[in-house]
Amino acid sequence: MSVALVTDSTAHLLPEVEKEHGIAVVPLQVVIDDVSYDEGSAEATPERVAAALREKRAVSTSRPSPAIFADLYARLAGEGATEIVSIHLSGEVSGTFESALVASRQAPVPVTCVDTRQVGVATGYAVESAAAVLAGGGSAEEAAVAARARAGAAASLFYVDTLEYLRRGGRIGAAAAVFGGALAVKPLLGIVDGVIAPREKVRTAARAIARLEGLAVEAAAEQRVEVTVAHLDAAERAAALTRRISERLADALEGRDVRCVELGAVLGAHVGPGMLAICVAPLLV
Repeated sequence: MSVALVTDSTAHLLPEVEKEHGIAVVPLQVVIDDVSYDEGSAEATPERVAAALREKRAVSTSRPSPAIFADLYARLAGEGATEIVSIHLSGEVSGTFESALVASRQAPVPVTCVDTRQVGVATGYAVESAAAVLAGGGSAEEAAVAARARAGAAASLFYVDTLEYLRRGGRIGAAAAVFGGALAVKPLLGIVDGVIAPREKVRTAARAIARLEGLAVEAAAEQRVEVTVAHLDAAERAAALTRRISERLADALEGRDVRCVELGAVLGAHVGPGMLAICVAPLLV
């Protein structure tokens, strides 16, 4: 019995993880000046998205269609998969999970769709947990349970220079964007039950980043964790934050490195240049 694993490009899996576990990744699309590009292509890089946003060009994103998932599920079945686990970012912020679910109903083999209620690397950690279960001989159901548990335990925290990009994409209320701009606050946000929610409002960027670091340390508590720092066009800030987190969470990390990555083009289009994020994902086994 062979179980195939599917996710989407916003999970930001490491290439070696994709290859080792044979994970199929469905790209979301970035639309720049009405031209659509697959995330991960040479035309849809984080650098290009950041530049387009700074130039105030039209930037948006779109989900994969159900037909794309249907074709993938059929291909995997043709290659010998007898079941599929399809793990995706929160259905509250993207229609990707809905597309996967629609396609699953007509798939030639059973497909278990998992809405992680998370975004970015938190979804990636959920996929990694599912892959570990399958590699150990576990079932599709057990892999889905592991993915939901890992995602549910993870803390996704982020700082944005401005709420304007989230407002444009409809990911946060217009009132919040106006409020943030009027008071010149630097918002700290998090993912709560699948949606972007305010955590705290801080007056300066330096204080906001320091508080972001503090919230990540609080989220780790005394658990064994994996941690990723992500950024968009803020490499120096991200590197410094990574060093500090590595030191403060040394015991919880137990020798594991804190990953430092640039956010993908799709999520980057909604948060804007200068964004910093930390994902703290407890190890449940």
